[in-house]
Amino acid sequence: MEEIAERYRRRAAAFEHKVAAVRPEQWGDQSPCEKWTARDVVDHIVGMHGYMLMPAGRSLDGATTVQEDPLAAFQAARAAVEAVLDDPALAKQESDTPAGRMTTEAHIDQVISDDLVLHGWDLARATGQDETMDPGDVERLWSSNSAIPPEVIEMYRTPDAFGPGVEVFGPEVMVPADAPLQDRLLGFIGRTP
Repeated sequence: MEEIAERYRRRAAAFEHKVAAVRPEQWGDQSPCEKWTARDVVDHIVGMHGYMLMPAGRSLDGATTVQEDPLAAFQAARAAVEAVLDDPALAKQESDTPAGRMTTEAHIDQVISDDLVLHGWDLARATGQDETMDPGDVERLWSSNSAIPPEVIEMYRTPDAFGPGVEVFGPEVMVPADAPLQDRLLGFIGRTP
């Protein structure tokens, strides 16, 4: 579906712009994710790209690591995912995922594409960049996340529920009901806006 590929490309371009704007001395700066620095945020995103490639029988070449060059590592991961999205046979290939059986492109859309927006905010906050998310992305993410059943949300908020070291959402941060939607979304996933 071209819509998924276009959404991914737009979000990846925005994330790449943030990575490129990080000054060398900022890579060790604390992110809103308690256990992660700015570099760790990019490392997570690159690693998740690798997981999204597995069902398509692909992997990251690992020629450049985030430790060596965060921008080059992200660009390589982005190119690998875009190659899968551009290949109809790979994009439409179905596999079992933690969220059920779905196509590779749907899995990319629901996981890494959404992560680019949320972790893009983390990287922006960590490095003093513009934290404004695309309003359309905020509405889409609010709609999908607020529709998650409470028992699943509870699992998302439970460290290690999806494997050792895996934390999906932090504890909800309460924000006023009339706060901007971006702030409500961030509070819902455990960030302090």
